[in-house]
Amino acid sequence: MFGDLFEEDFSFISNNHYGKGKKSKPKDSEPPAPRDFTNLSGIKNQGGTCYLNSLLQTLLFTPEFREALFSLGPEELGTLDDVSKPDAKVRIIPLQLQRLFAQLLLLDQQAASTTDLTESFGWSSNEEMRQHDVQELNRILFSALETSLVGTSGHDLINRLYHGTVVNQIVCKECKNISERQEDFLDLTVAVKGVAGLEEALWNMYVEEEYFENENLYRCGACDKLVEASKSAKLHKLPPFLTISLLRFNFDFEKCERYKETSCYTFPMQINLRPFCEQTEMDDSEYMYELFSVIIHKGGCYGGHYHVYIRDVDELGNWQLQEDEDRLTEDKPSRENENAKETENPLAVLKGILSEEECKQIPVDQLGQKFLEKIKVSWNKKYRKQYGALRKYLQNHPQIFQFSPDENKVGLKEKYKLPFKLDFQGQDFRSHPQENGILWNSEKAPLRLGESSAGCHWFDLNDSKVQPIKEEDIEKQFQGKESAYMLFYRKSQLKRPPEARGNPRYQIPEHLLNEMNAANMELQKKRAEYDSANNSIDLHLHLGTCYKFHNGALHPSLSWKESVLDLTIDRRKTLGDLRQSIFQMMKSWEGDMVLSSAKPLPAGLHLYQALDGDELTLDCFGLADGADIFVWNGKEVGGVKVMAGPDHQPVLLNVLRLVEHNEGGKGQHFTESQHVFPCSTKLGDLCRALAPAGGIILKNDSGHKEAKNWEVLLEEHMKETVKTVGLTDGCSVLILDSHDQSLVNISSGNLTAFTYDISWLQVKNFCGRDDEEKHVKITATIETVMSDIKMKAIQELQLQEELASESCLRPVGRNGKLLSPVPEDYTVKEAELKTGSLLGLCHGKAPTSTQLFLYFLIEREHCMSPEMEIVVEETASVKECLNLMLEKSGLSGDSWHLRRMDWCFEAGEALSQENATLKELNVCRGDTLVVTEGKLPPKGFLKIPIWWLKFSSQTKREEKARDQVNGMTCKMDALQVSPAGDSPERIQADLDLCYAGITEIAGESSLEDLKMQALTLAQCPEHVIPLPTFLRAWTVENRRPGRLLRHNKQQLSEYKLGARVEICIEPLQKEENLGPHELLLRVQMGIPGERDYYNSVDLVWNISKECTTWALRQRVASHYCLPVDKIEIAKYFPEKFEWLPISGWTQQISKRKRKKKQESLQSAPYHLKDGDVIGVKNLLLDDSKDFSTVRDDVGKQKQRQLALEKKKSQQAERSQAHVVSEEKLNVKQRKPEVALSINVGVFR
Repeated sequence: MFGDLFEEDFSFISNNHYGKGKKSKPKDSEPPAPRDFTNLSGIKNQGGTCYLNSLLQTLLFTPEFREALFSLGPEELGTLDDVSKPDAKVRIIPLQLQRLFAQLLLLDQQAASTTDLTESFGWSSNEEMRQHDVQELNRILFSALETSLVGTSGHDLINRLYHGTVVNQIVCKECKNISERQEDFLDLTVAVKGVAGLEEALWNMYVEEEYFENENLYRCGACDKLVEASKSAKLHKLPPFLTISLLRFNFDFEKCERYKETSCYTFPMQINLRPFCEQTEMDDSEYMYELFSVIIHKGGCYGGHYHVYIRDVDELGNWQLQEDEDRLTEDKPSRENENAKETENPLAVLKGILSEEECKQIPVDQLGQKFLEKIKVSWNKKYRKQYGALRKYLQNHPQIFQFSPDENKVGLKEKYKLPFKLDFQGQDFRSHPQENGILWNSEKAPLRLGESSAGCHWFDLNDSKVQPIKEEDIEKQFQGKESAYMLFYRKSQLKRPPEARGNPRYQIPEHLLNEMNAANMELQKKRAEYDSANNSIDLHLHLGTCYKFHNGALHPSLSWKESVLDLTIDRRKTLGDLRQSIFQMMKSWEGDMVLSSAKPLPAGLHLYQALDGDELTLDCFGLADGADIFVWNGKEVGGVKVMAGPDHQPVLLNVLRLVEHNEGGKGQHFTESQHVFPCSTKLGDLCRALAPAGGIILKNDSGHKEAKNWEVLLEEHMKETVKTVGLTDGCSVLILDSHDQSLVNISSGNLTAFTYDISWLQVKNFCGRDDEEKHVKITATIETVMSDIKMKAIQELQLQEELASESCLRPVGRNGKLLSPVPEDYTVKEAELKTGSLLGLCHGKAPTSTQLFLYFLIEREHCMSPEMEIVVEETASVKECLNLMLEKSGLSGDSWHLRRMDWCFEAGEALSQENATLKELNVCRGDTLVVTEGKLPPKGFLKIPIWWLKFSSQTKREEKARDQVNGMTCKMDALQVSPAGDSPERIQADLDLCYAGITEIAGESSLEDLKMQALTLAQCPEHVIPLPTFLRAWTVENRRPGRLLRHNKQQLSEYKLGARVEICIEPLQKEENLGPHELLLRVQMGIPGERDYYNSVDLVWNISKECTTWALRQRVASHYCLPVDKIEIAKYFPEKFEWLPISGWTQQISKRKRKKKQESLQSAPYHLKDGDVIGVKNLLLDDSKDFSTVRDDVGKQKQRQLALEKKKSQQAERSQAHVVSEEKLNVKQRKPEVALSINVGVFR
């Protein structure tokens, strides 16, 4: 979708090491590429405008729209030159659209730009980067055009081409009265979900009828009553061009997210709309439509890419598929055999690859990659055993392949190169004859397939890219992530005039023809200038008289300006022309002049190949922009013979030797020097020059000096050269003396001495007062013992040596917390310390390797004590560990047990095996345990805290409230609206939980047994409870009743309560035994005229048949003896202090959808469950539908204050903490959706 947005320009990179690179040729200076063989132009993507490009191409290939737009002249639209004039009425959008269409038809460029058009829309650069919906753009663009063309002869352009009408009818089944209503449309929107194709969707919309019957009746205006009726729709007026939008994007209400419908959806190439029309008596041709454009969307509902398949009605493009593809489909087996034979000959494959390259030469590595892409097998895997390496194979065929002077690039010699590509008539694609005043190649090649079928060829226009496709390819867009999104049909009756066929200039105004002619001439001029500039190269001429040869390479003896001359020359000139130019630049030159290719290296300038053959062009030698040429006599420089060629290329090596570390051990400390050797030097000679007798050489070509990167050069390597062992510029060699050989494992060829890598640690003093805290750096290796580090730290901190026996080292965490002490017999590696780790020197003995340092807390009455520390043996049992912790915290007794700390920093899993050791239970150093009050229950028993649930309001108030509501209802029936009696007391919605105690009960016990045990606790209600059926049991969640426990005979283990469950018991006034399909709700009636409620009442609702809005309203209305349509109900969400109205509105359902199951209140958004509070409004007395109370306002205000405080604290933490970038987190943020708009002036 983003086109060339992220392409980078690397032309500024220079290959010249002296600082004078080749000329910078900016990408902007390159003229746009000409059209390809299709003769059609694409449209550039501005970043996110693929949806706009697809729609514009569709309008362009709608000839009637295009010609109607061109028919509007400057006298009606104005001119773009008058835009800046204050009084001129310039209709910018139609003018820019005309200009863009002319460019797409006549301008010889691969892709046109829409920048001027989008600027006329009033879009900014941000708008061009956003992707929008093409269906939305279609409607907005048409609206903008209609507004722009007001008062011109084209004011009805959109209506004339795209306007249609639909007539909707409702027929009364009793009086047969017909109610009609017409609707206009510019495009039809059809469903995709659950529909097989376009014809079925149109059938559902314009053939099937919808019935109103049973409870879903229609009020007839003639009968003046609710009656049965049928509803239908028909197409009344058909437009010349029918636009159909497919509803691919839907919303999933369960997941609350959008999704794209990718199921199969077929559409025909021709369609007969007679069955869907109101008037069907006309000829079939009046109803026949042909598909000519398909806009395709690839991706999901939050982003993707648009492109378009278009039928070339006027045959403006050249349509031809590759012959290779046709042959492949006709005779695939024979094709595969031919390919197999061709790939058996590597010479033919290499010649084919190089002949297709536009560049004269390409790097050898790139040639190997293209070879792999061509035959799907690498050179080394298929041909190395038979022919050797690829470079060697190329060198063995010098009559075919030609190398660059540095042998890094290769190309074909002139006689083996293929001629330039021709078009279908043998003309060069780049030639554009001038015809009828327009520079354009309008001579189209003959169509290879289907010549008799005019205008039946399809193209895929994908932003800048245009390619021909087959009609069968459209079927691939029926389904999937890449599928059809908009369809455009044209009436079959619409015929094109013969003079429009293959004529892109047809009906284009004269002023646009002249403008395009001038633009094509300017393009041709720029391409000629660019071609000339692109072939000019800068050469750096190094004068041999200004150089000297030492240390294996050439170095300038004078300044740079005196030693090097710059020369600009056309690469198509010959070597003789270059030599003549140099003679003209030189004031004097004695003797022969030899030109050699050179290359700056780290060691200096090196010569490769003498350039010979004055009749050859510079391009034949592979001379690139910025190449270096050495001018000399071909024998010596400064009296010293110079060895040229790749075999004598100097290599600069870093030679290192180990030095003693200042603390006595060997470490990563070196003396370093640089030496130059020819790459053909044998290692034996190098060893004798650098290493003393008995010494060893190790090489390192990674640049890192760790031990694993060094490789020993053994005796069998001594006959190899520097080049063959892989030593290049910048590689390091390490020289070890004879007494250093103990550091090397000769058999494996690895260096072992550096496994004792030197690192450093920080030690901070926590033994003194706060103002005396200091820290020092201690140098150590990964094998240094922690006791030695502690002694060094005590010495560096100048502390008393007696402290060594009473102190330990503890790592300091990122948050400053002291972690568990490190055993003193651990090494730095075993302690998992990294370089720069901070350790604290603290009071207390360090644990041994068999001891565990643990943190522990005391939990009693749901409160946690501060964290404490203890050291125990790992072989100690859980019971022994518990006793040590109790002793240290000053507690006693046997009603305690141990639990692990879970990830929420709460007491988690219990350590129930008291005799098991800590090691057996995988308790590790640094773990946190919780000493919890109370004994562990026996196996299979539950230990459950019990609460009593009490309401702050009294039961008698409930009865009083219900009586008053009924009394008011009766008086309302008698039209006596005055309220009776005193105002009742207001209720408090808060619930009181009173802690009763803890009970231990077997998991196999029933709920009835649990209720019986709850009655034995001390905090029992005052009034007498005769039976367990007078109690209601709830789980406690967030200090409120949660799940209702039913069935008194059911075992507790079947409820899956969990180890940390708490139960609250609610006393009842009467027995209760709720069934599985009965829902317990707490309903409360609103007080008329006040923002408060009467006491809540328990309401049992049977939901076995249905759990819908209508059923709940009926149940609540019957409870309060009120009409169903005179109440409003809402569910209360106490955690948010919000009320959600349970609407009584029901939509009319067609006969086909009548059996669809209605949404249950137990699903989103209500999630109705036991214990929910339902507010009720009596509309006979109170017309206010506001369910909130003053208490809700206060609660929301407190929540807002808490949220604001939390946000401020989070911002403060973020400002102090390190902010991790979005790229590192690899999170793709969705941009906010912005409405699409086009700004249009006023022309009325």
